Amino acid sequence: MILKIIAKPNSKNPGIEKLSETDWIVRLKSPPVDGKANEELIERIAEELRIAKSKVELLKGESGKNKKIQIHF
Repeated sequence: MILKIIAKPNSKNPGIEKLSETDWIVRLKSPPVDGKANEELIERIAEELRIAKSKVELLKGESGKNKKIQIHF
């Protein structure tokens, strides 16, 4: 499964908003510095789907707000 994510770092109210099954907005507490926001993004998605972090792979958007995430079940 591939998720299309809009990441919003430095958010005061972190959380996940599901626009559809594959389109999500993820608000992150971490700043977009040194990959911290990407790490938190992977943790939040894994937690939401109740899977291991190793099953979540960032395909595109390492330095942008629009990301594609591959979920390996």
